[in-house]
Amino acid sequence: MNNKPAQKRFVGVPPMKEEFTQVGKSVPRIDAPKKVKGEAIYTGDMTLPGMVYGKIKRCTEYAHAIIKKIDCSKALALPGVLAILTGDEAPNKWGIVPQSANETALAVGKVRFHGEGVAAVAAVDEETAEAALDLIEVEYEPLPVLLDPFESMNRAGEVLIHEDSPGNILHAGDQIYGDVDKAFTDCAYVLEKEFHTSYVNHAFLEPHSALASYDPQSGQLHLWASSQVPHYLHRQMSNVLEIPMNKIRVTLPTVGGGFGGKGEAASSEFVACLLSRKIGRPVKVTFERNEVFFTHKGRHICHMKMKIGLDKDGYIKAVDFDNTMDGGAYAGWGVVVMFYTASMIHLPYKVPNARARVRRVYTNKPTCGAMRGLGGVQPRFAMECLLDEMAEMMGISPYELKMKNAVESGHTAINNMYVPHSEYKKCLQTAVERSGYLEKHGKLPFGKGIGLAGGYYISGTAYTLYQSYKPHTSVLLRVDTEGGVTLHCAAAEIGQGCTTVMAQMAAEALGIRYEDVHVVLGDTELGAFDLGSFASRLTYAAGAAIKEAAAEINQKLKEVASGMLGCRADQLAIKDRKIYSMYESKKTIEWEKAVQACVNSVGALTSIGHYSPPRRKGIDLISGNRVQGANIGHSPTFGFSCQIHEVDVDLETGRIRVTRVTEAGDCGKAVNPMSVEGQVEGSIMFAMGQALYEEIKLDKNGKLLNPSLHDYKTPTAMDMPEMDTNIVDSYDPTAPFGVKETGEGAVQPTFPAIVNAIYDAIGVRFTELPITPEKVLKALKEKKLVKSSA
Repeated sequence: MNNKPAQKRFVGVPPMKEEFTQVGKSVPRIDAPKKVKGEAIYTGDMTLPGMVYGKIKRCTEYAHAIIKKIDCSKALALPGVLAILTGDEAPNKWGIVPQSANETALAVGKVRFHGEGVAAVAAVDEETAEAALDLIEVEYEPLPVLLDPFESMNRAGEVLIHEDSPGNILHAGDQIYGDVDKAFTDCAYVLEKEFHTSYVNHAFLEPHSALASYDPQSGQLHLWASSQVPHYLHRQMSNVLEIPMNKIRVTLPTVGGGFGGKGEAASSEFVACLLSRKIGRPVKVTFERNEVFFTHKGRHICHMKMKIGLDKDGYIKAVDFDNTMDGGAYAGWGVVVMFYTASMIHLPYKVPNARARVRRVYTNKPTCGAMRGLGGVQPRFAMECLLDEMAEMMGISPYELKMKNAVESGHTAINNMYVPHSEYKKCLQTAVERSGYLEKHGKLPFGKGIGLAGGYYISGTAYTLYQSYKPHTSVLLRVDTEGGVTLHCAAAEIGQGCTTVMAQMAAEALGIRYEDVHVVLGDTELGAFDLGSFASRLTYAAGAAIKEAAAEINQKLKEVASGMLGCRADQLAIKDRKIYSMYESKKTIEWEKAVQACVNSVGALTSIGHYSPPRRKGIDLISGNRVQGANIGHSPTFGFSCQIHEVDVDLETGRIRVTRVTEAGDCGKAVNPMSVEGQVEGSIMFAMGQALYEEIKLDKNGKLLNPSLHDYKTPTAMDMPEMDTNIVDSYDPTAPFGVKETGEGAVQPTFPAIVNAIYDAIGVRFTELPITPEKVLKALKEKKLVKSSA
């Protein structure tokens, strides 16, 4: 836990910035009381009159097989069974990225991974639905199972997972900037290594759940779902069910975590909607935990080769990156994540020449997708570990090497990615000073070590996932004497605290208190448009839209107040629930009185604000040529983080315990510092699990061996190290309220910081995750044998 005095969390001399009263305050989350009292309503808690239950029949015999026949007659004859659905009734393909959409609500023609759904049942109760599943008879013709991406590519001539994907490759791309090969020949230090990450799941607490109610008379469909992306879910439902979007309403009840795993539609949602339409009654589908693992959409397994070249003074001259991604059975977020891994080598250091060769390969596993810090965690692991080792080659501190290469405000990367503001150097300095890194590194007793790593992440994206130029976020502000101030937006609150942050920003923009703002989120009918909660986009995007909407409301109030006060509207300011003259302090009116006067004359005040991100071409700055996929990774601004981990390695058992973490983050202006601290600590624990414990296991036939939270090991409170998290003083003048991301940047440095600390402790550099006790003991034994033979 973080027991340091609160005033020590902010580090540095404040830059020129706006003075705020609501933004920058640590306040309790608006939705917290209901959650801790057990009053929050999740989708799984909901019931509707006439509601029935849906269950999915899954293929648990094979990971790859042709569906020869499905016989539902016995199940249909079971009393209480209302309908059965098979894949051929919903053949339209869907996907979060429309260009590569290749999933169906249920398997059509063949199954491609263990646990894929082949049929679904609606019944009067869950017990009947489950009994009906056992009565559905499916005849399969097994096909060869491909679990390794390299084998999948090599055997593509005889086995195709998707007939329209030659080579079993979803997509491959090369990005070349500058003259990489020449740059390497001029380098004084060059190091190349391979790195491998593991197959991990998000392990959010609330399983997928969907409740659909179709009205046969009006043709209206209402879907309640646990999702991060109500808009994309809305769009995909329309495509699959062939219902116009204006006939579908998506509502998010309380969402129990997502971390990217609810960042696209799920079969629970399609099945609930299709069955509801079929029987004309509400249908609820809630997954068991093993079904969450079957649905998956977790972090991509990456097999990476990275090569870095430095000049004699330690400045990076070239980076060469090759990545083979194991994406599982379907496309999902694959192309996007693939090009994100390529873009992530350009920051947080200055890289004048870069090359990335990346490919995303199909295998017969549950599909990988978006996971907290998507596309960044894997290359960050490789890059930070290589730089740590190269600092040792040069005989300097990793801190010194990273400081001299760190980006600063105004930097433009070779791929035209622009960094308007950076306090990354301040992050490095703060973490090093507070941890005593320079005093401890290389000087601790054998078995104890300290490691440093840095990272960054985007604060939103420049493009939608389909061809569109509409605003990415819109908010509607309504002010009246009955409801007070209400903010409407279809954004998703998934536990990250956006409800509170949006209330704080709206209050700041309107000159009132955050408690005065009612926030209505997560409903495509009641809320203004929003793309969803992913890519750390929402605070920046919503902040910009809120400022635009509030400016119009404020202008209307000033015009009314100017007549009441006898001064010009452009001489008035609004703050602390008062409207006052900036030049004559006695001319003041209560905010509520101006609102009442305005409402009495013209009615409720409403305004809508929009946000569209800046767009830059993905080009090679030297040649000016466009580069495939290079627009992916661009962002209006970037957050930065540095972490220093201290570890204790048990030399007898091989167990690694992280004892202390010092983190310093540049999140711009922290809207709610208490919430930032929670996000950072959560990020560290989240990534620590993948580094040390977590891995989905499969047998040789593709069957999942540990699809439960009992067998899939995640960190618990007992594993939590002492944490010293610091918000470095930062304010991005190009951003609304000076904000940046914080929810995903802090997940980036954790892997390499732990790996570098382990090297400092026992002199072994690991390149494959997770680093289990068995791997540690094996490495120590091999090191001992090498030492004795020498």
